Amino acid sequence: MTWTPPDDGRDFLGYGEQPPVVAWPGAARVAVSIVLNIEEGAELAVSSGDERNEAVHELVDPPIEDRALGMESHFEYGSRAGYWRIMRVLDGFHVPVTLNVCARALVRTPWVGTRAMARGDEIMCHGWRWETHLGMGPDDERAVIARSVAAIRDVTGERPVGWHVKSNPSANTRRLLLEEGGFLYDSNLYNDDLPVTLHTGPRPYVLLPYAFDTNDMNFHVGNRFVHADDFARYCCDAYDWLFEEGAAVPRMMTIGLHTRIIGRPGRIAGLERFLAHVTRKGGAWFARRDAIARAWLDAGL
Repeated sequence: MTWTPPDDGRDFLGYGEQPPVVAWPGAARVAVSIVLNIEEGAELAVSSGDERNEAVHELVDPPIEDRALGMESHFEYGSRAGYWRIMRVLDGFHVPVTLNVCARALVRTPWVGTRAMARGDEIMCHGWRWETHLGMGPDDERAVIARSVAAIRDVTGERPVGWHVKSNPSANTRRLLLEEGGFLYDSNLYNDDLPVTLHTGPRPYVLLPYAFDTNDMNFHVGNRFVHADDFARYCCDAYDWLFEEGAAVPRMMTIGLHTRIIGRPGRIAGLERFLAHVTRKGGAWFARRDAIARAWLDAGL
């Protein structure tokens, strides 16, 4: 008996054996994207008028209906202490960053946007709240996109050109982003080490892969990382492998950070060690995600 795969639009081949060759600036082998997620103040909280409290932070709590002061305090650590510690490390290496910002969080921590603009960093939109868009109706999602863009513009003076919602977009997300206009790329895919260009809209639109493995979330999820060196070793190993592959086909690498996670004093050395390793080895183009998307399009890919 034979089985016919469903016509679901999934692509299991991608670029296959011969990925496209892109010339990153400076003949870099790897375009390295540092993404700092800004979610503090956008976590689900009864005290913010949300329907429930966020359950995942330094601990995993069962749902409670009352105000979760412990959860709130864990998130506040990110903006009060972790953010500044991370930025000092990034400043030390003169590394540009893309801030993946929940718009509600930015409204509550506007200094993050002000500093990003002064530093020359990019603001990518992480939705309004820190939540998946899976199951969200199209009218509601359209309103969330518009509200988020407006809030980021109000704080920074610029609209975001990139989008990355928590975990899963809805079936309508990408279509709504294209309809809204002004977006250059989104990062809600995890299936490659190179960008992909869509030519289905009024202008080319780039899909920039994100990564959950080279990501400090692994200090929380399953405790895959425990010590700072766990994060550093994993990310350094990933960079070294991409560096070797990049001699023939330049690659892209994403490092995902969170202020309340890597910003802890027992973890921050992992970021410093990774940046020092890549700087010594060479071959990297540290770039904002919008710059990577534009370089990809400029190459005609």
